[in-house]
Amino acid sequence: MAAKSFDLIVIGAGPGGYVAAIRAAQLGMNVAIVEREHLGGICLNWGCIPTKAMLRSSEVFHLMERAKEFGLKADGIGYDLDAVVKRSRKVAGQLSGGIGHLMKKNKVTVFMGAATIPAKGKVSVKTDKGTEDLTAKNIILATGARARELPGLEADGKLVWTYKHALEPAHMPKKLLVIGSGAIGIEFASFYNTLGADTTVVEVMDRVLPVEDAEISAFAKKAFEKQGMKIMQKAIVKKLDRAKDKVTAHIEVGGEVETHDFDTVISAVGIVGNVEDLGLEALGVKIDRTHVVTDEFCRTGVDGLYAIGDIAGAPWLAHKASHEGVMVADLIAGKHAHPVKPETIAGCTYCHPQVASVGYTEAKAKELGYDIKVGRFPFIGNGKAIALGEENGMIKTIFDAKTGELLGAHMIGAEVTELIQGYVVGRQLETTEEDLMNTVFPHPTLSEMMHESVLDAYDRVIHM
Repeated sequence: MAAKSFDLIVIGAGPGGYVAAIRAAQLGMNVAIVEREHLGGICLNWGCIPTKAMLRSSEVFHLMERAKEFGLKADGIGYDLDAVVKRSRKVAGQLSGGIGHLMKKNKVTVFMGAATIPAKGKVSVKTDKGTEDLTAKNIILATGARARELPGLEADGKLVWTYKHALEPAHMPKKLLVIGSGAIGIEFASFYNTLGADTTVVEVMDRVLPVEDAEISAFAKKAFEKQGMKIMQKAIVKKLDRAKDKVTAHIEVGGEVETHDFDTVISAVGIVGNVEDLGLEALGVKIDRTHVVTDEFCRTGVDGLYAIGDIAGAPWLAHKASHEGVMVADLIAGKHAHPVKPETIAGCTYCHPQVASVGYTEAKAKELGYDIKVGRFPFIGNGKAIALGEENGMIKTIFDAKTGELLGAHMIGAEVTELIQGYVVGRQLETTEEDLMNTVFPHPTLSEMMHESVLDAYDRVIHM
């Protein structure tokens, strides 16, 4: 059977791949996309979206428990974990189905199966019905990543879970250990802790949420501990002894090994790129620690082969993958393409309280040699935050003292994952402190704190 010919073949239909396919189709290309599991990838099916649905349930539950504070009555408050999970799966299913519709609408040909690249410009897809041979001048790798499994800490689905098991829990944990306090670990810790699990978080680095600004990490730790979480920093889980209904964790902290019993463990110790079984090594693609090495335009060094999203390295964020997908499609079409700069991409963590940031941390700005001005504003000084009953939080901004450039913004508190975009747009437009000071923020809103934080950096703060 003759090979089917396309202008572009995208391997992987997550938020990088499917967006690249849509953009390429908009630009008049004949596009094929290959997906071995679900349209929408991990993000829509087993990541960003279903976790947010579950976290929303725990947030509403938390608010119900606070009803009295708001002059409301709510008796017999409880939850049905199966129903919470069912809702999150329904949300994921709805969005995954929507991707199928988008592929049809944009005339993208979908092949469900596992892809290999036997030679440059060729893709072989193993489907349920046999093998499909495809050819294209350009190929985009968007195969994503999966949970890293450490020796001795492997998931079994019963006592030790990955994020996938945690999204479809076999039981409600009573005593939970979460290994790793990055976004995935801390979001699950937040969810299960809110629903009543006795939760311990172990982090190998010297602070929780280690990629965040140190001040935000410290604030978060205090908030988590107030909610009853136990946080162990500079700690390593050396091994897990598994019994019928419990796990004994050997945790090294401060040079001593302690043992603690748990009924459930969630391992969230990072991710590894899906680089295997594609034929990349034979093509001459350079792979470094499970990630494809690319230039700033996502080119692999093999003519016509690009890599985007998680497989191309940090930051491992859906919105970075999508933006790279658009950039590569534009590049292939001969349009002017802007490379994605990591420091322009916001990170959002949907724990309680939420955490969001963009740009450099205070430590990084100093390390890069900037003379800086730092502003801070607490939620307690904001009328809307107090009215919402969300007084716990802060906004921190970092400026270049010489030019007034906004170098970084870091937030913790209610809805900061929505607020951060104001600073992202500001940085994209190369705004200075003067522009931000002269912007009129609406009242009463949480966004006023963004204004006050800027004013504080220049000793002009009003409400503090």
